[in-house]
Amino acid sequence: MTNPLTSYLEAHAGEAQALLEQICSQPSIVAQNIGMVEMANLMETLLTETGFSTRRLHVEGAPTAIYGELRGDSDYTVLLYNHYDVQPAEPYELWLSPPFVPTVRDGKLYARGVSDNKGEIAARLAAIRALRAVYGTLPITLRWIIEGEEEVGSPHFGALAEQYSALLQADGCLWEGSSFDASGRPELVMGTKGLIYVQLDVDGTGVDAHSGAAPILPSAAWRLVQALATLRTPSGHIRIPGFYDAVLPPSEEQLAAITDQPNQDAEMRAAFQVEKFVDDLTGAALLERRSFAPTCNIAGLVSGYTGEGSKTVLPAKAMAKIDFRLVPNQEPDDILAKLRAHLDAEGYNDIRITTFGKADPVVTPMHDPFVRRIAALAESFSGERPSVTPIAGGTLPLLGALRRFVGVPGLCAPGNATYWASGAHAPNEHIRLSDLARAVRFNCHMFQSLGITT
Repeated sequence: MTNPLTSYLEAHAGEAQALLEQICSQPSIVAQNIGMVEMANLMETLLTETGFSTRRLHVEGAPTAIYGELRGDSDYTVLLYNHYDVQPAEPYELWLSPPFVPTVRDGKLYARGVSDNKGEIAARLAAIRALRAVYGTLPITLRWIIEGEEEVGSPHFGALAEQYSALLQADGCLWEGSSFDASGRPELVMGTKGLIYVQLDVDGTGVDAHSGAAPILPSAAWRLVQALATLRTPSGHIRIPGFYDAVLPPSEEQLAAITDQPNQDAEMRAAFQVEKFVDDLTGAALLERRSFAPTCNIAGLVSGYTGEGSKTVLPAKAMAKIDFRLVPNQEPDDILAKLRAHLDAEGYNDIRITTFGKADPVVTPMHDPFVRRIAALAESFSGERPSVTPIAGGTLPLLGALRRFVGVPGLCAPGNATYWASGAHAPNEHIRLSDLARAVRFNCHMFQSLGITT
């Protein structure tokens, strides 16, 4: 970066943190409909103050999405994506400071949503403000969409992308971003797994009963547990017939990228507080499983009395929440149909399935020209060759809609302030303030470098 810009960032070193604390102080819990209108208003205000012309994008049933456009010196256009909603903060008792009172401890900023993904919103805003303050304009045109229901699976983003596809056209898209690894290498993510999130419900009796009646009454809890056991072997293989039929094996290029990633086994064991990983996996084999293996995960399981002490009850109902992470070329609707067919074939046609979220797996080819540009400028920023994750373990539900209705290539670039131990979705979610400062610098470098003709 040039000296005037460096001087400006040094003189305004606290701006990104101030923006982030302002954003994190406003709750925006989409699952509980808390603070969503206020957060949408704040997003529009901050974009307007940064120089964007803004629009509110509406589709029925969805929180307001905020769109902004900032014309630059060229027509080369980059689409930015973020979301302003966050996960619920419960259980509150595990937080060391209130989740919506941003608090600094030991060089880290703690708040719900600070890493997922309000930190990147603040870092991008601060970078754009710095570039405009120093140069007056940006060398490229930016379009920015900030939605409000990513944390519940972006169920309306398809309708939004279809209705407003003309606004989202660009030469490339920067999704919710990545960061830098422990050695300082920039991390690029080429795509994410797909998702099906379902709830399974079963009734045993019409009302809860005394557990002394267990010899003569059906048990909803046991029935659900036994049904769940048919979905997966103890070793993790998914038993649903045809589940793996469409799985696309990783390419040699993707496997090479996995092998090139740094070994963080020890750090991950410490962060997750485990002695070992499944099947004693380590190194490249561990990373390969994380990237390319589809999953069937029990996210929640409830039946009967779960309070303090004892209550001898035979519960009438049982419920489980399950998420499936899918890899290319698995299709959510196909897997959902196979789940239903499997339960029916196993004799569990009384178990009801409610679907709460579906998303396609989406992966950008590593040889795409936009990917190569981002990789080159990331290396020029850090002096280190980027570490590339072919498929992240999580899901960005919007990607399928972007591919279907907009067709813009994209990836996660290291302009985010998060890191692998930020605790997203968990109590005491946090970022390191040093990562926030680096994210601002990288975004400045990236927006400037994308304006250079190649």
